This record gives sequence, C-alpha cells and structure tokens, in this order.
Amino acid sequence: MTLEAELRVTRGQFGLDIQLSVAPGEVVALLGPNGAGKTTALRALAGLTPLTAGALRVGEKTWDAPPKVFVPAAHREVGVVFQDYLLFGHLSALDNVAFGLRARGHRRASARARAAEWLERVGLSAQLDAKPRALSGGQAQRVALARAMATDPALLLLDEPLAALDASTRLRVRSDLAHHLTDYHGHTVLVTHDPLDAMVLADRLVILENGVVVQEGSPGEVARRPRSDYVANLVGLNLYRGVARGTTVVLDTGGSLTVAEPGDGPVHIAFAPAAVSLHPDHPTGSPRNAWPVTITGIEQHAHTIRVRLDGTPPVLADVTPATVADLRLHPGLRLWVALKATETHTYPA
Repeated sequence: MTLEAELRVTRGQFGLDIQLSVAPGEVVALLGPNGAGKTTALRALAGLTPLTAGALRVGEKTWDAPPKVFVPAAHREVGVVFQDYLLFGHLSALDNVAFGLRARGHRRASARARAAEWLERVGLSAQLDAKPRALSGGQAQRVALARAMATDPALLLLDEPLAALDASTRLRVRSDLAHHLTDYHGHTVLVTHDPLDAMVLADRLVILENGVVVQEGSPGEVARRPRSDYVANLVGLNLYRGVARGTTVVLDTGGSLTVAEPGDGPVHIAFAPAAVSLHPDHPTGSPRNAWPVTITGIEQHAHTIRVRLDGTPPVLADVTPATVADLRLHPGLRLWVALKATETHTYPA
C-alpha cells in the first residue's frame, strides 16, 4: 500500500513538479524556503488543490489522475493536523475528535466511544468536556492529532504541527508525537520549517526549492551532505562548491581550500562553523587553511555565538562568549580564520 505521487500543479507563475513515494509506516518531511511548494504539495495530497497533471495513488486506489479522476477531500482517507489546529470552538474535545467519525457515517455513540479512547491514548481523558479555549497549546495539538488519527486514515498530513507551541511545550509534544507516529502504520507527510522537528520525527527528508526536489535522503545523509545553501543553513554547515585537484579545492566563489580527502572534478565541501577558529594574526603551527576575514555580524546561536565573516571565501564561525570577550569581537573587525583540513568533508557535486 505504498503512496505514489507525481504532483504537478500550475498556479499562476508558480509550478510544482515533484515525485513522492511514502511507504506504510514511513514519515516523510517536506522542507524548503517560503514559496518552495510545500503547502501546494500538502493541499494536492489532501484533495484541496486538484493536480494539473500527474497522478496520486495509495495502493490500488487512485485519488487524482487528471483529467478523468479526482476524489474530493471529503472522500479521501486522509487525516490532517493544521498549524493552528482548527478545532471547533463550540464543541468539546470529545466532540471535536468524534466529528470526523460522524462525518464518515459512524453513529453518535460509537463515534464518541472511539473519540474517548483516542483522547485517553494522547493523555487527555480528563479533558473530554473541555472546550478548545480552555485547553493549553499542547493539549489542543493532541486533540487535533487524535481527531486526525481516530478515522484510521491511510494518509496523515501534518502541517507545521508544533509551530504554535512555546519552546518548553514543544519539546514535550515533539516527543509525544514521535511516539504516536511510531505506532501509526499508514503514510505520514510532515511539512515543517523546523530542522529539529524534521530530524526527530521523519524517516526521510525531501527538500523543495522553486517547486522541485533538490535533495532527498535520510536525516543523517542530508545533514552530512547538503547540496544547496538552503540545506546547509538548515543543518548549520558551511557549504561551498568547487573543483578538486588532489587535496586542493578551487572554490567557484573564489579562493581555495585544502581538504583531507583527495578528489578530482566538481565537489561540494562542507564543514561545521565550530571547526573554524578565529585569530588576531596569521595563525602558525600545524598545516591548515588560513585566510583574512572581516566580521559582518555577531548573533546568539543556540548555546554559542555565531560570527558571520566576509572573506574569500565568506564563512560562519561558532565561538564561545569567552572568545568574543578575549578578542573583543565586533562588526568591522579584521581577523584571520583557520580551518584544519581534517575538519572538512568533500563529496561529488
């Protein structure tokens, strides 16, 4: 019962053209910058936006194959958790979860009984009668998840499901959601801007830019081998493209770097900002890359300080607050950066 989708949608000047395959029990995350096509893809899967061309099948069932086949959203076995949850304000948590079951023909008593079972599974058995306005953000998210899962959908769509939560609640709910997705045997597609949500919840990442897939793979593979600036920023790596000749890579944007892995031809070179060290003068010692830079920005980044540096090439460096104080770092300051060849990772472009 694999989901196979060739999603082609034309909307004005924008065109989505991607192929997507999701196995039973698999969680696939769609990531990309604003305007990449994530929401369009989600709406096409849900049946809210018809395909212009292509096809969408789940097992033996065809949901969309223009111009002859289009199954409306109400008749697809799909559960959706929206970013703002879209709970019915006048209904209790129990009746919100039972709503989808009632819409699919279940009698009121059986729908409410199954809804109660699902609310117990997500830890909300004490909130059966609570209205959405009385629920916390985390509780509302769990009601929305229970409503989506209660109908045993073949496809579960999660649209930024944790975006509305504060940081502390997000940590707990992310863990709960991961547990529920492990127990779900259908197909799950997650749309998110948050790399941590994607890394924790998804089995596979699909990166979209300008309506097409630019990279796809397991979270570990994508994190180790980014293939675009967007992905490099997403996983927090410096990324360059160049031409390798032995252990020297001449960069497309200017400059060259010495790497540990000999190569020949077009390559990507990636390394962590934490691998970059800052020095007031040209560093000496073991063989390493070193080049002059000028600070263009300093910002808090997680538990470190991220320094943006203009040079050939430009580079990001993560340093401690002590380094900021010791070197008196500030925008406009000229420094030298150093990078050991063993800290770089190269792979074919």
